[in-house]
Amino acid sequence: MSLRINDVAPDFTAETTQGTIHFHEWIGNNWAVLFSHPKDFTPICTTELGSMAVLYDDFAKRGAKILAVSVDTVEDHKNWVKDIQDVCGSEVKYPIIADTELKVAKLYGMLPADAGDSSVGRTPALNATVRNVYLIGPDKKIKLILIYPMSAGRNFHEILRALDAIQMTTNHPVSTPANWNPGDDIVIGGSVSNEQAATQFPGFKTVKPYLRTAAAPK
Repeated sequence: MSLRINDVAPDFTAETTQGTIHFHEWIGNNWAVLFSHPKDFTPICTTELGSMAVLYDDFAKRGAKILAVSVDTVEDHKNWVKDIQDVCGSEVKYPIIADTELKVAKLYGMLPADAGDSSVGRTPALNATVRNVYLIGPDKKIKLILIYPMSAGRNFHEILRALDAIQMTTNHPVSTPANWNPGDDIVIGGSVSNEQAATQFPGFKTVKPYLRTAAAPK
């Protein structure tokens, strides 16, 4: 299954470190970050889950919930969380899915259909493709997909930045340029005429006829 931006995120029911969840119901009217890991007690993943523990409140302020996936048991996850908290110094407040039957990994196209139906005996190398990040909107549609190799730790500050950008462009007729950060100028959408832009974005600049910039709306 190949997922694309603006596809509805596949729904599922799963066991987690915080009990059973029904994914779409769990999201509710929030944004969500679903990020996956090939194995518990692995070094890079330990730092990544720790990074999200540190940033938990920053995502919450933006109305975004966090959900991790790893293809091991709830018991393993709970033991792993102790290591994660020891490494990062912050409490892991978000749930971690126990994808022991590889259902979520397959549903999201991270493992092939013939990968089997059990995490038992699987190594990190066999699960190497379970390294995706999905940013999902309140409409349950996928807004961003990131895929990383096992050796490269993910930049969760970038995912937070991307969330800010996507929320900005969802609420206003604008786009964000390369390397945009909150507070930087935005790019006015092509559907906005110059006359409309003068009202909506007073003092906007025309860099090129197709590139108009302005202060970010508040």
